[in-house]
Amino acid sequence: MKKPLLLALTLMSFLGNAQKKKASTTSSSETDKQTVISNIDKRFDEYAGISKQIWNFAELGYMEEKSSLLLQEQLKKEGFTVQAGIAGIPTAFVASFGEGKPVIGILGEYDALPGLAQQAVPEISPIPNQKGGHGCGHNLFGTASVAAAIEVKNWLVKSGQKGTIKIYGCPAEEGGSGKVYMVRDGLFNDVDVVLHWHPGAQNSADAGTSLANKNAKFRFKGIASHAAASPERGRSALDGVEAMDMMVNMMREHIPQDTRIHYVITKGGEAPNVVPAYAEVYYYARHKDREILQGVWKRIENAAQGAALGTGTKVEWEVLGGVFNLLPNITLANVMHNNLAKVGGVVYNEEEKKFAVSLSETLGEQKQPIENAVLVKDFRDGSESATSGGSTDVGDVSWTVPTVGLQTATWVPGSSAHSWQSTAASGMGIGQKGMIVAAKTLACTALDLFKDQTLIDKAKAEWTQKRGANFKYEALLGDRKPALDYRK
Repeated sequence: MKKPLLLALTLMSFLGNAQKKKASTTSSSETDKQTVISNIDKRFDEYAGISKQIWNFAELGYMEEKSSLLLQEQLKKEGFTVQAGIAGIPTAFVASFGEGKPVIGILGEYDALPGLAQQAVPEISPIPNQKGGHGCGHNLFGTASVAAAIEVKNWLVKSGQKGTIKIYGCPAEEGGSGKVYMVRDGLFNDVDVVLHWHPGAQNSADAGTSLANKNAKFRFKGIASHAAASPERGRSALDGVEAMDMMVNMMREHIPQDTRIHYVITKGGEAPNVVPAYAEVYYYARHKDREILQGVWKRIENAAQGAALGTGTKVEWEVLGGVFNLLPNITLANVMHNNLAKVGGVVYNEEEKKFAVSLSETLGEQKQPIENAVLVKDFRDGSESATSGGSTDVGDVSWTVPTVGLQTATWVPGSSAHSWQSTAASGMGIGQKGMIVAAKTLACTALDLFKDQTLIDKAKAEWTQKRGANFKYEALLGDRKPALDYRK
């Protein structure tokens, strides 16, 4: 009887010690996260100030010189090694701290959008003589990512944990496909996991995907002539553009219904009495399936050639951007969601409530209770079926390395991206508080990954299975150099 009793007591002692060790590890992890959260809170004013400077700069894609430099300087002060001008892009950079594995990357963006110059007030109030505005909140995006990377760096130093934290300065997300060139240059090849986030009107960390995107400028050349005295001698480049647009619009009936095609005529001539010798139209096409997208895109190109033939003009096109759909990772999304739930949503003060209520009245049918800003949405394992209507060059990163992201309520609930409402909120306390929620969540998620290699291994196994054994990355924009002048 003594031997079974001794064995039972030994087993109980072993299990008890294992539970104590697990509890101790959990307690240590929670303490580290609370320290990181507290440290980010203490620097709120500093990071809010950086985000407001970038909001004021409002620099368009590939022209973000001041914004990029500001973030680089902040990282250098914190001991990061910064390599600028990477992938042939003057405003791109990668900053690193630490050594060895694992290597965790965090993405940061900072480009503005054309035509969205708006004061940080709850009614339409354009900023005179300013070309762009942060209608997608990238002034917050880059700042939060830098804040998270700094706190992870501080934790690495204090804990003695092995590993490397990298922050990627990513220009021209808005149609310029900046990250694609970074992927193509192999800048993510040594990274184990990439984290990112995006401003939004809610707090969530779903495992969803996005639409693949391809875009180009179609340039028609005709023959100028007097539009009244000798129109027969002219060939209108604008006719070419309009004929192309008409054919593409008729094509919409005969393509998959979840395809998105949109365009804007960027040049249409100088005067009504001059037959336009040059005209240009800028096209986007999107679909969640890259193969379907490529087929649709070929038909758009055929429409351009047919329009030129029918109007006696010539056409050339330049593919400016192309991005993959996001490859969701449920393993990583669960980790991110748990940390977001721990951090919590955005709590308004009285001034911010007043701003939100006033702005909310401009949202029409999209109006939502402003209290939604504090809520964290339940986790949705929608994977490929939960498709965003937008596109992002993070998609290419996600097919190169396991990637996970979240969004936070930087805008008044119900607001749309790329609107004056989102621009306004991105430049004041509401946006800045949402930014801090993102910074805390990113940092806490990074800590989990540094501490638990099994999470990284599980995420990589899922990523490998979803990507497929025979996957080979080929950029949708081909081998072209960065389109550094696409916003000029």
